[in-house]
Amino acid sequence: MISISLLTAIESTLGVRLADAKPLAGGDIHRACRLVATDGREWFVKTNTVAQAAAMFKTEAQGLALLGASRSIRTPRIFGQGCTPEGEAYLVLEYIAPGYKNRLFWENFGRALAHLHGNTSERFGFAHDNFIGSLPQSNTRHDSWAEFYAEERLWPQMLLAREQGYFDKNAEQQLDRLCQQLAWRCPEEPPALTHGDLWSGNFLCDTAGQPVLIDPAAAFAHRELDLAMSRLFGGFDTAFYAAYEEAWPLEPGFDNRVEIYQLYYLLVHVNLFGGGYVQSVQQILNRFA
Repeated sequence: MISISLLTAIESTLGVRLADAKPLAGGDIHRACRLVATDGREWFVKTNTVAQAAAMFKTEAQGLALLGASRSIRTPRIFGQGCTPEGEAYLVLEYIAPGYKNRLFWENFGRALAHLHGNTSERFGFAHDNFIGSLPQSNTRHDSWAEFYAEERLWPQMLLAREQGYFDKNAEQQLDRLCQQLAWRCPEEPPALTHGDLWSGNFLCDTAGQPVLIDPAAAFAHRELDLAMSRLFGGFDTAFYAAYEEAWPLEPGFDNRVEIYQLYYLLVHVNLFGGGYVQSVQQILNRFA
């Protein structure tokens, strides 16, 4: 159930009277509802009471706005955000009614992602820090991908995991050796606008059969980062990768370096979900270090 205080705050944000709030399943971090106004209009709302929720929703909205502004791929329209006097934060977005993936869905998705990655910046990073899941993600700008990936992605997660007892000094030394290889193992490319957390739970298919990106951890990073994440938990349809390659071919050898990018997300999963992912991280460190 949605609280009266939250209902009042959202009605004030939207300037409408709400008739119903239908709980939605699927989120690991936030509660979600489909809001229905008395005139039949609908919205999607996320809520959370943790201390950092307002900051999480703010940076999520900023990421969605930037991805949407690229006009490469659809993102939900942002209707507002706020916090109740009791400390419950909320983010109100366009409700995307689910549709069916038609035969061109994956091809369109692959081409659209390549187009998104064509948006660039002078440096790797972002205008502000954000979050990966519920973990803070630093986006301090760097001139090189190797520096950015090591300092703002891999090391913060490794140090957090080490602090929680998941890894020892040897794993740190292995990561240090891997980071020294990044400059020549990863192709030199301009910073690309990335979704940042591109797995199967972070996109939708709308009623027109088109992809919609949600829940970004946006930054200007290496474009191969998104593709590596998309392959981590089962992968996307082969037509997605074929269409991406046709639109913007990857440098040779991606299959041999994909785990370098996946290492970041596996470290995140160690810190979010525990030791079940430690072995996967260790295997990558052993291979490259």
